[in-house]
Amino acid sequence: MKPGTKPKPTQLKLIEGNRGKRPLNAKEPRTVTALPTPPPHLTADALEEWNRVAHWLHRIGLLSEVDRAALAAYAQAYGRWVQAERAIAKMAEKDQLTGGLMIKTTNGNAIQNPLVGTANKAAADMMRYAAEFGMTPSARTRIAAEAPAESEDPAERFFG
Repeated sequence: MKPGTKPKPTQLKLIEGNRGKRPLNAKEPRTVTALPTPPPHLTADALEEWNRVAHWLHRIGLLSEVDRAALAAYAQAYGRWVQAERAIAKMAEKDQLTGGLMIKTTNGNAIQNPLVGTANKAAADMMRYAAEFGMTPSARTRIAAEAPAESEDPAERFFG
């Protein structure tokens, strides 16, 4: 694949209105009729996020079986981020000065709490995966709501 802008899923192009009028990929995998099952390794927080996001993506036609691993990676990054943030918050209760953002080494030196790096990395991963599914604020600005489909019944058009 050439470097540059990543291609958008066909369903996302349809939702946005295919402003470029480029041909749509007719061979792209279609969404599944049922939700893919979440992998068993997800943490409780990750599973909760999977269920919330999977239903939303499925409802707008952006989820297929082949997306299972990518959605699991998003959900697990979310779960890891929540876990790290909770741990930092718990440490902050005992450390009013730095709010849990700094810790002391065995030598007495102050360093950044490694959980801060974990939280930041998980948040960056989560946002990268979210962008792939069109779940970021900038991705949502490119989505236009479609007008309701017209009735197929000719009498309906004339008599309302």
